[in-house]
Amino acid sequence: MAISAEPEGIPRRSLRPLDLYRSINALAETVIGLFKAEVIHRRGPWRSFEAVEFATLEWVDWYNNRRLLESIGSIPPAEAEATYYAQLELTPMAA
Repeated sequence: MAISAEPEGIPRRSLRPLDLYRSINALAETVIGLFKAEVIHRRGPWRSFEAVEFATLEWVDWYNNRRLLESIGSIPPAEAEATYYAQLELTPMAA
């Protein structure tokens, strides 16, 4: 029987920190692309930095608190997070 440095069921590729960084970066780039398409390009041209800043705050609030995600039951992410943490508080922990 060979001894492996990788845990069973986890491919070596998923253990590399650079791959994790690239995955997180790809997600960030996706969100930035959505923001630019939905706010910056659609609502421009912008008259001031303050207008861009306010539109950004509005979009982030919508994205985090009001957009409906079908994959989690057509509820906003903030509601799903609150439900998750409420269930954790109700679940008894084993000693």
